[in-house]
Amino acid sequence: DNFRLMFTEVFGGGKADLILTDENDVLESGIEIVARPPGKQLQTISLLSGGEQTMTAVSLLFSIYQVKPSPFCVLDELDAPLDESNINRFIRVLQRFINHSQFIVITHNKRTIGMADVLYGVTMEEHGISKIVSVKFHKATEPMTETGTTPLETPMAAPVDAEEDAPHQRNETLEIAVVANAAASALGTRPTASV
Repeated sequence: DNFRLMFTEVFGGGKADLILTDENDVLESGIEIVARPPGKQLQTISLLSGGEQTMTAVSLLFSIYQVKPSPFCVLDELDAPLDESNINRFIRVLQRFINHSQFIVITHNKRTIGMADVLYGVTMEEHGISKIVSVKFHKATEPMTETGTTPLETPMAAPVDAEEDAPHQRNETLEIAVVANAAASALGTRPTASV
């Protein structure tokens, strides 16, 4: 029942169901997931697109959480195959459960990162030496914490984009590109900045 309701909420309609592959042996039986997103025919999960499969898995995961929440949950790039509208739905569902569980989300998506309380990243300031960087976020109205951090300042009136689009000195641009390439090499990914 939870899965059906969560699927309908996540997709904004449609139907889904869980079917035991062997009803005589419930403890050892597999589960077949049958889903029908809005505007599609009823089909097994293997026939859905990557984003639809992910959102179906999110529906199943959080429907289980409604029965028995876990204190921790690790989501490793769960949002990678999702488009912008599905990312928003995923974040809305995730926010409903953050009071019951602590989520560790590995992601490259800016919207998912934007909802985090604490952000951890890996950088390489010197060649071959990785460094962990962490940032803790809190609202500007919150008082200082015991770690001695001060509340965030109010946003500037001028947009940051204007400063980013302004011309930079060539050596500054080269330094940014070198750091980006080194970080990408350390993470085994392609660089996101180029000169």
